[in-house]
Amino acid sequence: MSVFSFENLDVWQESRNLVKETYLLMRVFPFEERYALCNQIRRAVVSVPSNIAEGAGRMSNKEKSHYIEIAYGSLMEVYCQMQIARDLEYISEEQLTSIRNRVFRISKMLSALHKSFQ
Repeated sequence: MSVFSFENLDVWQESRNLVKETYLLMRVFPFEERYALCNQIRRAVVSVPSNIAEGAGRMSNKEKSHYIEIAYGSLMEVYCQMQIARDLEYISEEQLTSIRNRVFRISKMLSALHKSFQ
């Protein structure tokens, strides 16, 4: 049972799944990355569903659009950081492909949601 409107959004649900997948991947990162790359990835990935939820709570379409844009930017940041993690061999190519596919789906959903506020 959903209480708030954002909980019914597929894009919010999918972005929560991205958070979970990302956190699970970071469990194997080297210890020295715990407060460097991992911290940056955590903040960016949590920003995606958080900004979707915050935008849903705004009254004007302009404000809603603004928060969707922030979520989109955070999503791109996560993908960039996961590419760096792959470059550093913290994750496999298969893991990066999984993240890439999820990021692509979420980006399409965010774009559609953003357009709905125009």
